Amino acid sequence: MKLTRKEKSKLVIEGFITIGLILILYYAAFVIFNRMLMDAPAMIREYWIFGDAIISIRGNQIISVTPFFIIFLTIIAIATIYWRLKRRYKQMQLNHIISELHYIAEGHYEHRITTVFGDDMEKVVDSIHVLVDSTVQAMEEERRIEQSKDELITNVSHDIRTPLTSIIGYLGLIEERRYQNEEELLKYTHTAYTKAKQMKVLVEDLFEYTKVRQTTTPLNLTQFDMVQLLEQLVADFELEAEKRHMEIEVITSYETVQMEADTEKLVRVFNNLISNALKYGKGGKKVYIEVQKTGKEAIISVNNDGAPIPEKSLNQLFDRFYRVEESRSQETGGTGLGLAIAQSIVALHGGYIYASSDDRLTRFVMHLPLKQLAVE
Repeated sequence: MKLTRKEKSKLVIEGFITIGLILILYYAAFVIFNRMLMDAPAMIREYWIFGDAIISIRGNQIISVTPFFIIFLTIIAIATIYWRLKRRYKQMQLNHIISELHYIAEGHYEHRITTVFGDDMEKVVDSIHVLVDSTVQAMEEERRIEQSKDELITNVSHDIRTPLTSIIGYLGLIEERRYQNEEELLKYTHTAYTKAKQMKVLVEDLFEYTKVRQTTTPLNLTQFDMVQLLEQLVADFELEAEKRHMEIEVITSYETVQMEADTEKLVRVFNNLISNALKYGKGGKKVYIEVQKTGKEAIISVNNDGAPIPEKSLNQLFDRFYRVEESRSQETGGTGLGLAIAQSIVALHGGYIYASSDDRLTRFVMHLPLKQLAVE
């Protein structure tokens, strides 16, 4: 650390003060020994190791003190001066660090203490940098969460307002009796009813999303056969697949894959992925679910051979309210929460999910542990 002129002056003054204190201490010791020799010479002579030095002091001839005694006192003096100056120097280093900390605390979080201190002070500076970095990250995370909450409110407001406006509009027409006949009345009520159901789906999805996003959400774990579960789900979707002129099946080399998980939540995941495959696999002929097992995890992929998902959309598929379509129409895009809910449910089970898409195949792949770790 480079010292200022003022700090150097303080160190010089500290050195002179230390020398003065040492001389005063030596003189006091000289006086005390001299008095002891005068009052109790017999007792002093018993300490024969220091005899020569004591005899010299008794004669008030400091210069005649033995060389050993002079060297001993000189070493003590140098050590004392070095200790006090080093102590003062560390205090100056600490003052520099405190000054830098005050500067950082004023909002200059990108500032770093570049002065080289050496020794233990360098460890203190490194710890300060780690603390500042973690604080900045925490602040950025808090800002991101706040921004995320604002976006959530904005998106929910938008998605609720659209059907709500239609409901109010059609119910207003009915209230004002602005319909020509019963057929038109039924048309208005049907439209209002359809929009109300859309709002209900959105609210339920939003509730589910907020619930599964919490890491403390409990899982109702049961033992089950994943192959059998998927075959039952496929059977439920066969009618819809026929309407879309598509085939749907489960492909696996295993007769059974025993797992431990919350089946109700996983069914929600698979329902969403299969529905999306049927709905958005335009031009495709087949949807198939592949089940594999490796080590302590199961790998389940929901695949369709329809139109590929644009590459720019792949990384955003699991963002809440994101829809591949530019339009936010709920008739085609749903609530935009399905995949975000699916990702959160898979994460709750200690797994992960990702998507890939090309001209041949669009795949949603899940990695799930076969057995859940016990929570203490």
